[in-house]
Amino acid sequence: MNRASTAVVTGATSGIGEAIARGLAAGGTTVILVGRSDQRLDQARRRILAAVPGADLRPERADLSLLADVRALAERLVARHPLPDVVISNAAVIAEVDDTTTEGIQRTLATNHLAPYLLLRLLAGPLGDRPARFVVVGASPSALARVPVDLDDLGCASGRGLGPLPSLRPFTCYGRTKNMNAMFVYGLARRLEGTRITVNGVHPGIIKGTGLGRGSRGALRLLGAALSPFQPGPDTGADTPVWLATSPEVDGITGRFFVRRTQAATAPHTTDPTRCDRLWEESARLVGLSPTMATHSAA
Repeated sequence: MNRASTAVVTGATSGIGEAIARGLAAGGTTVILVGRSDQRLDQARRRILAAVPGADLRPERADLSLLADVRALAERLVARHPLPDVVISNAAVIAEVDDTTTEGIQRTLATNHLAPYLLLRLLAGPLGDRPARFVVVGASPSALARVPVDLDDLGCASGRGLGPLPSLRPFTCYGRTKNMNAMFVYGLARRLEGTRITVNGVHPGIIKGTGLGRGSRGALRLLGAALSPFQPGPDTGADTPVWLATSPEVDGITGRFFVRRTQAATAPHTTDPTRCDRLWEESARLVGLSPTMATHSAA
């Protein structure tokens, strides 16, 4: 697979997501840009076109914190466009722990984990025997080793284990959802064995200009301000996701996690099959899907 023909990129209106979309477009890929705002989608489209004249860019508005929007997005992707051969789940937020959506789900959990869980599951069926690559953007395996997912409290409602500083608790909750991303990669890859869909996770690096910390406060805001001058920009963060989406070097590779184009181990609490299955089943309940996933054997 030297390049994708159609790729979906979530969180494509700024930061790493926009850089991923630009990198794919530069290789001739049709890129479906997913974002929450028509205005921001148009601005991102204009910036990418300025860098890649003639790029084939197709905006799709969806608020990925809302499961209804994710379902509607999946329906449009199947009905309106050629089926994608790449889906890069990049959208993420760091919301206050008590911030819940209109659907009653903690916003960080909904956006960072349940949205990719639902979207990729809904797309896997229509893809059937077609080759495709799913890439889930996670975070640092070494840093996340210290924040295992509380499988009895996915939305951090109890506050258990979030630490004594209120301003840092949203970041701990965010870290747990990034561990969920890795667990989901392993669980989905296992369930898609026998198909030509590969599923891999990636840590893009600690990158400035992502917008993740725009609502942070207290110690978290001070930490972000102190580190920002030393962080690379979005193009660096986009490198490994674009490579995973297009490179022949990773043909047939699935169920792995990558950092700087190199396979990396994640913490044992993210790879334990029993824990991964518990997360899978609870996620299925929250999004309203059966835990059992129908798969298609490759032709």
